Amino acid sequence: MLKKKISVLIVDDSALMRQVLSEILQSDPEIEVMATAADPYIAAKKIGEQVPDVITLDVEMPRMDGLTFLQKIMSQHPIPVVIISSLTTKGADSAVLAMVYGAVEVVQKPVMVGGMAAESKQHIIDVVKNASKARLRRRSAAAQQQVLASASAIHGGNTKSLVQTTDKVIALGASTGGTEAILAFLREMPIDCYGIIVVQHMPELFTRSFAQRMDSICRISVKEAEHGDSVLRGRCLIAPGNRHMELRRSGARYYVHLDDGPPVNRHRPSVNVLFKSVARFAGKNAIGIIMTGMGADGAAGMLEMKSAGAHTIAQDEESCIVFGMPKEAIKLGGVSKILPLFRIASYVSSLP
Repeated sequence: MLKKKISVLIVDDSALMRQVLSEILQSDPEIEVMATAADPYIAAKKIGEQVPDVITLDVEMPRMDGLTFLQKIMSQHPIPVVIISSLTTKGADSAVLAMVYGAVEVVQKPVMVGGMAAESKQHIIDVVKNASKARLRRRSAAAQQQVLASASAIHGGNTKSLVQTTDKVIALGASTGGTEAILAFLREMPIDCYGIIVVQHMPELFTRSFAQRMDSICRISVKEAEHGDSVLRGRCLIAPGNRHMELRRSGARYYVHLDDGPPVNRHRPSVNVLFKSVARFAGKNAIGIIMTGMGADGAAGMLEMKSAGAHTIAQDEESCIVFGMPKEAIKLGGVSKILPLFRIASYVSSLP
């Protein structure tokens, strides 16, 4: 019996981009482009005729913007959506907001020429395949707005604090579905929590917008990491897209080291790179968390952390969008505690 192909609906106002994406996706034998649409109204009609397994969506389109369309999809008939956006500050801000609304992943529009072209095309294919396996839940418009409205309630005053150097470090890794999971975790962390360092698989520039949005919502300070940044209580550092982030230590001070080394597990930044450095420089003074995501990035690094005496936690299958990365870490023996997403922050806060 032939395996059913992954059906994809491409929504983009550019005829050229619809053609390019169609050619890229249909070059893989496991994917078929069932239809394309120049705007969300046409897309809605196509969905009425046949429901796709995955939608690729641009966020800036005429007649109805992609964010409004995404909200309607997630509140009525959740379908895995991959945002394919231009690498601009405006596009990055919109794409990050799309993930708050429920998009599974965000990728840069394909590189057409040069040495990066083949890698760019393969990445889009991989992301669409991952998205087809995502487990989605319906989101009411009220629930989506609650996330955004919480920012003003939390930041009624300037309560953020960058106080003493921490003697412990929380290292977190995630991929597909991770932006929502990271937000849920960070929102619950107290203002004096241990310093947090995060690798989320995300393209360059998008990580800055992601960090800025988290900073506007959470009580703790959140920023895109810069080379040499100190790891401090009450602060979370997000690895910048396309750069590996490692933990270093100088005396009592933890700080982050960024580099442009080759991709690890096809990712830069890589969770494995972060976790292995945490095992080396923090050892038993570390807490490792691996969240939703496709693949095995982070599994080997988490095992090294556990072997070094760190607390290691995996998000459970039920609360994951994709149970790939946690599953591989569990299978390898690197996880000491498996928890649903809503319990991870309170458990971490209870650790001595």
